[in-house]
Amino acid sequence: MYEENQSFVADSFMALYVKPGHYKPSLPRGELLQRYELCEDLATMLQDTVSTQQFQLGITEDDALKTCWQGLLAQPELVQPPEAFWVICRLAELLSWPMPEHQWE
Repeated sequence: MYEENQSFVADSFMALYVKPGHYKPSLPRGELLQRYELCEDLATMLQDTVSTQQFQLGITEDDALKTCWQGLLAQPELVQPPEAFWVICRLAELLSWPMPEHQWE
């Protein structure tokens, strides 16, 4: 079986790279998979840090997510802004926190 057929990319992540009116992502499959795996790994790795920060600082879940998002944006060589917001939404999902409705300013 082909490796590309065994790899999973969440539809919500794939949507970041599908232009309006198109059906195919703007990135090659291999690169899209690498970007997805990086973002999924980031969300998974940030769970403990963000939940601990929220508890220790006594801030809201939304504020903890916003702080994390700002940290991701400070490293544009790591993730692009749409990917950073996807990581935050995935992080909220993993923590069973309310999903951010929009990107902060």
